[in-house]
Amino acid sequence: MYSKILILQFSEAIVHKPLVCALVRDYDLTFNILNATVFPRKEGALVLELYGSRKNFRQGVKYLKDQGVQVKNAEQEVRRKEEKCNHCGACTAVCPTGALSIRRPEMIVEFDQKKCSICELCVPACPTRVMKARPTKHVFFE
Repeated sequence: MYSKILILQFSEAIVHKPLVCALVRDYDLTFNILNATVFPRKEGALVLELYGSRKNFRQGVKYLKDQGVQVKNAEQEVRRKEEKCNHCGACTAVCPTGALSIRRPEMIVEFDQKKCSICELCVPACPTRVMKARPTKHVFFE
């Protein structure tokens, strides 16, 4: 199984098309929507993690590009300021991938960045604001 986080940008000409549904139906891919900003009859941006075989993944991405979708690799990561974390565990309650977990019996919050899907749910959940989403290269959409 292959997976990658992608940013899809739709123009107003194609925002109404069910393109992600075609990825499931025609290319046997599954997805998890991590962030979305879509304005009907205008434009949209969608961050999703796409799963499937490498062959189907490549064909699905080609299909999106052929339809006029701008496809970019996610160039963002979630980071934690270790020295400022008070290990309250609030972030672990919202983390869907288990990237944030509590090590017992020490009650220390651990962050496995390899498991992070960049959903950013931990950022607002953190009362001390030590979780930050930041671009690794450049900002991809507003």
